[in-house]
Amino acid sequence: MGEREWDTRSERKRRAILDAAREIFLNQGYAGAGMEAVARSAAVSTATLYAHFQSKADLFEAVVEEAVAGLTAELRSTRDDGDARTRLTLFAVALGRFYCEPLSRSLFRLVTAERRRFGKLADRFQARSRRDIGGVALALIQELAKDGLLNIDDPASAAGQLLGMLEHPTLTMGLMAGDETVPQRPVEAICQEAVETFLARYAA
Repeated sequence: MGEREWDTRSERKRRAILDAAREIFLNQGYAGAGMEAVARSAAVSTATLYAHFQSKADLFEAVVEEAVAGLTAELRSTRDDGDARTRLTLFAVALGRFYCEPLSRSLFRLVTAERRRFGKLADRFQARSRRDIGGVALALIQELAKDGLLNIDDPASAAGQLLGMLEHPTLTMGLMAGDETVPQRPVEAICQEAVETFLARYAA
């Protein structure tokens, strides 16, 4: 077996392990997840599992880091050259859909539940959320203000207000009612209403 072929096979096994671990962590929590169960689900030996991840803690951190990166990738790409309403709506809908994803809600809940055990990971998760969600919102609002499309003295405060209008009906309600819970109104309608309320306060 050539070196590249071995690397590809190893990458496939790592991928299978991460996919299996994500399902088990999210369904059973950290304490209920067993490394043997992950190995069986991934169709690898426990020796192979430990060759990739030295402990359950290492595996948990890898699962969280990868899932967050994947979930926020679309959000970071929502940029447009349209007017303020168009650009804010693109961002709001992407965020609303992100918050309504069962995986997103599960991650927020799981990381919060395991904060005492994984304080550094929870801090990284929070910092990444600020960067990939709050940071994107702030940058967008600053751009719109710079272009003369918004009249805002405190962009950070304005970003917090927009995020709050989006988080409560999508993420917070889902965390309370269940990861699979669908908002009573379409996500697009929730986001459009939040944008209109925001523009009523800040449109230039």
